[in-house]
Amino acid sequence: MVKRADIVTYCDDYLDIGIFKDYCPNGLQVEGKESIKHIVSGVTASQALIDAAIAQQAELLLVHHGFFWKGENPVLTGIKKRRLKALLVNDVNLLAYHLPLDANKTLGNNALLAKKLDIKIEQYFSSNEIALAGTIKQQSGNDFRQCITDVLGREPLHIEVDRMISKVALCTGAAQNYISQAIELGVDAFISGEVSENTWHIAKESNIHYFAAGHHATERYGVQALGEHLAAQFGLKHTFIDINNPV
Repeated sequence: MVKRADIVTYCDDYLDIGIFKDYCPNGLQVEGKESIKHIVSGVTASQALIDAAIAQQAELLLVHHGFFWKGENPVLTGIKKRRLKALLVNDVNLLAYHLPLDANKTLGNNALLAKKLDIKIEQYFSSNEIALAGTIKQQSGNDFRQCITDVLGREPLHIEVDRMISKVALCTGAAQNYISQAIELGVDAFISGEVSENTWHIAKESNIHYFAAGHHATERYGVQALGEHLAAQFGLKHTFIDINNPV
């Protein structure tokens, strides 16, 4: 068994959380057992994932989307009360990393998705270098859409233009507003998780392909890789649980 504090300190340092101005606290969000032998990881600290971690008898739940977001109602009622009660009653730690886990160049969501899509990374951009751009083997929009479908197991929304694709920008999750910065880089296509109404017009009028591949689908890889890394580093058991989410 490993001390909780050692795992938290290691993750905080490895992900360099101090450089990020985030929408939520990164690191330990809910304190549970002091000693850890089993980590369960997942994308979002939903009730379903919390219940699954408890069923697995995990001492630590590691997620990308945790609690205490800026601007939300701070009172502990309803969904928030039930989630926190389940963690506290069962003495389960909640460890969450948001932007630091998107940006990490080894275990981050963007770097890992780029690798899965065979994107050769050439540069990082945006605040904290969260987004990235690179090249792929030249192909049609339809062929690249099929590639994304095969990798993620779901078909992305594709805003299609008459243009071959060789240079691609990518930012997972709710990153659709980075499309303007991607266009300035001269890319043929931009991939994010979510899409907004105005994304259609921006992509069409700028003549670039846009792929909305799903917030959950694009952010499954970082937290899973971090869990596996911690398991190897500290000799722990790790279980990744993918709670289905089509968004």
